[in-house]
Amino acid sequence: MRTRWRSAAVAAAALGLVVSPVGAGAGAAYAWGAAAPAWPAVTVPAPDPTPAAEEFPQLTPAVARELDAAIRKVLTEAKVPGVIVALSAPGKGTYVRAFGVADESTGMPMSPGLNTRIGSETKTFTVTALLQLVDDGKVGLDDPIGKYVDGVPNGDRITLRELAGMRSGLFNYSADEDFGRAFLTDPGRPFTPQQLLAYSFKHPVLFEPNAKFDYSNTNLILLGLVVEKVTGLRLDDYINREVVAAAGLKHTLFPVGAEFPSPHAQGYTDQTLSGKTANATDWNPSWGWAAGAMISNLSDLRSWAKTVATGTLLKPATQAERLKVVPSLPGAGYGLGIFNVQGWIGHNGSLPGYQSLTVYLPGPQATLVVLLNTDTDYRGSAPSTLFGQAITKIVTPGHVFTLPAQPVTGH
Repeated sequence: MRTRWRSAAVAAAALGLVVSPVGAGAGAAYAWGAAAPAWPAVTVPAPDPTPAAEEFPQLTPAVARELDAAIRKVLTEAKVPGVIVALSAPGKGTYVRAFGVADESTGMPMSPGLNTRIGSETKTFTVTALLQLVDDGKVGLDDPIGKYVDGVPNGDRITLRELAGMRSGLFNYSADEDFGRAFLTDPGRPFTPQQLLAYSFKHPVLFEPNAKFDYSNTNLILLGLVVEKVTGLRLDDYINREVVAAAGLKHTLFPVGAEFPSPHAQGYTDQTLSGKTANATDWNPSWGWAAGAMISNLSDLRSWAKTVATGTLLKPATQAERLKVVPSLPGAGYGLGIFNVQGWIGHNGSLPGYQSLTVYLPGPQATLVVLLNTDTDYRGSAPSTLFGQAITKIVTPGHVFTLPAQPVTGH
């Protein structure tokens, strides 16, 4: 999910989540400096999270034509430059398509092999790294963050579990007005984790630890620092070696700056000081760090969807802890760095210029990945969520991926 803001003529983007997933988009938006609204407690998906494989259709040419039409409709209505989609399930076939353009200035078409920035899907990698350390007995989920990082408000009481589950009460640094201005004034500048935390810690905590769900990128910055302290390695080095390589991913990386391997699409955003659309392709994602800086591609994310949802890199008991979701938004629950949206397990991502959605439906072992080169909302909803909804209405009508539009304050 992500947070979007407007203050006067200023806009800032915060990574992705809030359930728009997978919009992490559907973008929760709050005025700069305002506390996020309290979401009502809800029951997580009524549908059976493990539908029978028979409930997923054969991806026949007729179904493909229906998917093509639904995706093109969203592409046109939401004014998305380009989108890549992959949908598959064992024994049901595979649907892979690219629509629209990767570069509006040249007309270069989107294609399935392009690299992309994945925003808050980074959280699934960071939390996997943390849970590997739990498996190794090097950290405990119920350890207080103060054991590893000094100076955290309520640090003696906020646990690593509460950070991973977005229940810490810490202010989201990317919703801070000073951060937004600093970032959008110079999108190429690097940020350190300590600088990001400083934007958060100048605000009072929003609530007591574990009192409720509130999406905050601050939580993941702290978990990244835990991984670094315990392993003695830089977070990018650890994740690239122990998570990315261990999962067999060939085109996924945690960058240290603005590097962006070719080929990739140009990314377009309206998260600018003027509110006008800009090309954000080479903006430095260090401001997202452990919460949203990573890069991947379609083939890797199709593999990662199953790895993260089934716990391939973890002990079964640890994966079970990850998947214990608590209500977050209507129809959705959040576990440890992962969503369950109407039975679809995974995460979305959003940061200036790009959105992504990578989810897995356990029963039919179905995988859905959506990658697009804009983060501009359409009528209050993240386009990644709109694509996910349109696709799942066709193939899994009992498990429609949908998240409610989030309130936008300050427009």
